[in-house]
Order: sequence, then structure tokens, then C-alpha cells
Amino acid sequence: MNISQIQPIVNEPVLFLKNKKILVIADLHIGIDSELINYGIFQKDHTQKMIKHFLTICEKQKPNNIILLGDIKHNIPNTSYRERKDIKKFFEQIKNIAYIHIVPGNHDGFIEKIAHPDIKIFSSKGLILENIGFVHGHRWPSNDIMNCKQIIMAHTHPCIIFRDRLNHKTYEPCWVKSKCIKEKLKEKYPDSKNPTLLIIPAFNKLCGGIPINEDKVIGPLGKIIDLKIADIFLLDGTNVGRLEKFKKIKIC
Repeated sequence: MNISQIQPIVNEPVLFLKNKKILVIADLHIGIDSELINYGIFQKDHTQKMIKHFLTICEKQKPNNIILLGDIKHNIPNTSYRERKDIKKFFEQIKNIAYIHIVPGNHDGFIEKIAHPDIKIFSSKGLILENIGFVHGHRWPSNDIMNCKQIIMAHTHPCIIFRDRLNHKTYEPCWVKSKCIKEKLKEKYPDSKNPTLLIIPAFNKLCGGIPINEDKVIGPLGKIIDLKIADIFLLDGTNVGRLEKFKKIKIC
């Protein structure tokens, strides 16, 4: 697959592989709104609005395949009745649109008991499609994944912090594109050719984010990714540039 065919959808935390008509989303965390209610934070119908929004994206892009790149559900280890109901409804709504493939994340325990039989569930070590590896990012990928030309991962909910002169902070979700630090990569994967890493923003807006410009990428690959050379892109397509240069900029 030509990497130029891999394109984020403008203003959406969704990846589209044009020539194969594959949509990739991650970190839906269905059920997080019910957990927030326990803390006195009420988001009316958030899950249904999120699912409806994704269905609108599907109607526009008309995918043949959908890859759910982990953390479909939120609560662990238990799953509430409402959460199971919402997840089943989500699967029912999308299974007739395209073939569904799941790469489980750390929140997806027992997802196979909720998923429709027609949905394909892969190992959490990842899925390979035409020399592109798909992983959630909460565990070390397999050697085969690390020998791919490109790896698409999630888990870290990347965002970037903008500060004004009064130190007011604004958080913006972002895409992160980088490589691994060669020396650290070879220690763990001696035969790897250092694939390009692309980190997907979380689809669920309630998830919050991990600030990339504070040198944070969670998960094992966060230990070896080279953030100094990372290219940062906002959801609207703005190229913020290399992270090492952006960190020197003061927003007035």
C-alpha cells in the first residue's frame, strides 16, 4: 500500500486508507460518560451522539472495512449493563456498513463476548495489512509488526498544549508522526528497519489527552519513540512542525 494513500480526515480523529477504503478509529471508550456521572459530571446522550457522528462519517466515506484500533469499551475489569447495551447497539449499527476488524486495547477485556459473530477480532499484538502494522499501543508489538514499513497506533490520546502569556492552557488533539530512537529500537527489535509511527487521536472527546509537548507518549513504544523529530498535525490539517522547534515557540 502506498503511504500517500493514508490520509487523516480533515477535522476528524479518523484515518482513511483511500485505495482500500478502510476507516480507522481508536479510543471510543464507550461507557466513560456513565463513569463520569458517578463524579457528578453529566453528559446527556454523549455516546449516542458520538456513534451518530461516526455513522455520518461512514455515510460520506463509504468504507469497505472499518478497523477499530482498541479501547472500544471503557470500564475495566467489569462492564456495566448500559455499557454492554451501548456497545452492542454500536456494533449492530456498523456491521452492515462494512467488514469490522478489532485490534483490542487494554480496556477491551471480554470484548469477544459483546461483539457480533461477524466481527473479526485479532490479537492485541496487532494486525498487518500490506506492510502496515495496526496496534493499539498498550503492549510491545510483535517482531512482524515492527518489520512493517509503517505502524499506526493509538492508546496515548495525543494532544498539544498551547499557552498564552498569562499561561492559560488550551489543549488540541493532534496526530503524531515520528520514528523510533535507533539505538533503543535495536535493543528491543534488532532486525527492525525503523518503521514510521503514526499516532491517532482519541475519537471520544471525553477521554482527554496526553500532552506531546511535555514529552509524553504512554505505552511501551513511548519508551523508544523519538519525539525530538516528531511532526505534529492538528485535526484541521495544520502542520505545527517538528516538536523540538515548537517547544521553543512562545504563544503571545
